[in-house]
Amino acid sequence: MDGAVNAKQRVRAPRLSASGRWLRFKSQFALQSMVWPGILFLLLFSYVPMYGILIAFKNYDLFLGVMNSPWVGFTHFQEFVSDPNFLNVLRNTLAMNLLGLVLGFPAPIVFALFLNELNKKRFKSFVQTISYLPHFVSWVIFGGLVLTVLSPSNGILNLLLTSMHIIDEPINFVAKPHLFWMIMVSAEILKGIGWGAIIYIAAIAGVDQEMYDAAKIDGAGRFQRMWYVTLPAIMGTVVIMLIFAISSILNTGFEQIMVMQNPLNLDVSETIDTYVYKVGLRQMRYSYSTAVGLAKSVVALILLFAANYISRKVTDNSLF
Repeated sequence: MDGAVNAKQRVRAPRLSASGRWLRFKSQFALQSMVWPGILFLLLFSYVPMYGILIAFKNYDLFLGVMNSPWVGFTHFQEFVSDPNFLNVLRNTLAMNLLGLVLGFPAPIVFALFLNELNKKRFKSFVQTISYLPHFVSWVIFGGLVLTVLSPSNGILNLLLTSMHIIDEPINFVAKPHLFWMIMVSAEILKGIGWGAIIYIAAIAGVDQEMYDAAKIDGAGRFQRMWYVTLPAIMGTVVIMLIFAISSILNTGFEQIMVMQNPLNLDVSETIDTYVYKVGLRQMRYSYSTAVGLAKSVVALILLFAANYISRKVTDNSLF
């Protein structure tokens, strides 16, 4: 017993004095100078604005200010849950995000796996560059391109389908409520697949080349090497990104929905983000919109911890 205690004492690092900590700080000044600007940025733009969360529990008045506005407790949270549109916007939000999780999350992984198998460096760089471009185009422009492609009058998709005699007359795809979720998920995959694959490409670059050589000697083909070598090697990265995806399952985004939304698909396109914008901000109900945003953040935090716990138990990979 005494031996175990002594071993722990030997392993424990000695505590530095104030002068020792100052000397260590001076020796690491180059590294510290790169860390502190990021910390300062987070404090100013991520933590200081959290002071405004108070208005979620108040009946905020612009003229009274945050501190002088009257407290109302959880009234705005109850108002949102009891709203007749609550179940509909929650259904649309969850449906689009779950569909995006099932179809959209594996897409960058598959793209990175196949991109890694390209041998010609120039062609590989060209494909990567082309796949990145949609990410840097705003949703206003990209959504307009999608609407143009799906246009019933002169859209490329309708022209192609009619010329192949698959349909008899053009279809207004965006006006079909049962097609809206798939259109949105497909557009998001197309826009973000290249950018989302960057982290997986970086993870694949770190895989030991000797593992591929050994797999080749054992007679493994390309798909077998992808399945038994590459994918297991980047599984830690995949799990971490999956945890982030699950935690943001209530965030459908705002711009893409507003661009694609119209009165004919409103029943399936109204999400929490667009609803809060219309009800909370257009009507200047700042406390109400803040309450909904805070509720989303709390749910995201719960999902983050739950996904992290399950991942740690199942795969031994986790954020913390």
